[in-house]
Amino acid sequence: MGLYLNPEPSRRNILGLLAAAGAGITARPAHAAPKVASRARIVIAGAGAAGLAAASRLAARLDGASITLIDARKAHFYQPGFTLIAAGLKPKAYAISATRDYLPAGVMLIEDSVAVFEPQANRVRTVAGTVIDYDFLIVATGLQLDYGAIAGMETGLIGREGIGSVYAGPDAAEATWREMARFTEKGGIGLFHRPETEMKCAGAPLKYTFLTDDRLRRAGTRSKSKLIYAAQNRALFSVPIVSEKVRMLFEERDVAMVYDHVMTAIDPGRRIATFRTPNGPAEIGYDFINVIPPMRAPEAVRRSGLGWQSGPFAADGWLEVDPATLRHRRFPNVFGIGDVAGVPKGKTAASVKWQVPVAVDHLIGTIEGRISTETYAGYTSCPLITRIGRAMLVEFDYNNNLVPSFPGVIAPLEELWISWVMKEIALKPTYIAMLRGQA
Repeated sequence: MGLYLNPEPSRRNILGLLAAAGAGITARPAHAAPKVASRARIVIAGAGAAGLAAASRLAARLDGASITLIDARKAHFYQPGFTLIAAGLKPKAYAISATRDYLPAGVMLIEDSVAVFEPQANRVRTVAGTVIDYDFLIVATGLQLDYGAIAGMETGLIGREGIGSVYAGPDAAEATWREMARFTEKGGIGLFHRPETEMKCAGAPLKYTFLTDDRLRRAGTRSKSKLIYAAQNRALFSVPIVSEKVRMLFEERDVAMVYDHVMTAIDPGRRIATFRTPNGPAEIGYDFINVIPPMRAPEAVRRSGLGWQSGPFAADGWLEVDPATLRHRRFPNVFGIGDVAGVPKGKTAASVKWQVPVAVDHLIGTIEGRISTETYAGYTSCPLITRIGRAMLVEFDYNNNLVPSFPGVIAPLEELWISWVMKEIALKPTYIAMLRGQA
């Protein structure tokens, strides 16, 4: 697993690391390049992390361009905070701010949703019927949580009948914490899983399993409990060395593991989840369950013709982009960033930090008549919490190579306090700097 000179950094070193992370020094700020004069009409569908970061960088680098963001949701959610809220470590308000708080000067925000993409005509139509023409389109719509694909499941169940679900928003995360807290008071069977589709922050199901284990131990009810993790295939994580480390930790902490289990239904009254397995349907009872729904591209994107036409990303409508440039493979004036992009890795906020500068530089390169050499190598980061106060800072690329930002200081497969602090304290300032084009 490699040699590290200082696997648990001193507090003095920690201050330096936090300052580095908070300043976002591992990515270039938007103001590093001179402004480019342009009258280009740029539409950004989606004002989440990817859309706002792209708007900030474009506004900083272009002079005279028309930049329009389209998103109906007025609130901005800091999604990396959902797991912390669902573990009782942060209040709901920690993850909530306003989209307009990060809107760059000169960028127009239309508080509506794109209903129809018309890439052949270079225009979009909103739900309200507004038609917006563009020269360039950035699709940053995020993804759709498909709770309806699980028979018997709906978001109104979250926080009731032993059901939690971290992903459905700050309210759901808070309701999940209340349900998990009730569970840890008495103990019982805790059931955790992940869908077979691509998903955002694939480490979150593992984190929440570890956090529930830790909460049970702190409550003195772990001996009265059984935790089960149902993997959708034969692995616990897409990076083999990380999967094996998690398997070892689960075994050490007495978390039972079952493989090739895909959740298809839930019976809240009986507290039973049904899974598809190679041997037929299997039922597993629970006292507490963290339901993670299948995830797909939003319906408008799936109907747009912009998704992959074949291959592993086609069924769920992920945007057909070149994995290195994030440029659409059939419509060169279209880019896809963030969760909606059909690339092998990259559905995390940390990935957005690296995707956006690449896509923006290729777009501006087209305006300038040059060919950008910037590439995205699939960087993805997962601060994998393993207990309250400890985490592994796992960073990797398309090829499953570990690519640590602090080699020789933070060992990626060690449970460290500094990795926990970076998740709990340093990540949010870096995230906000990214939204403003400063990281």
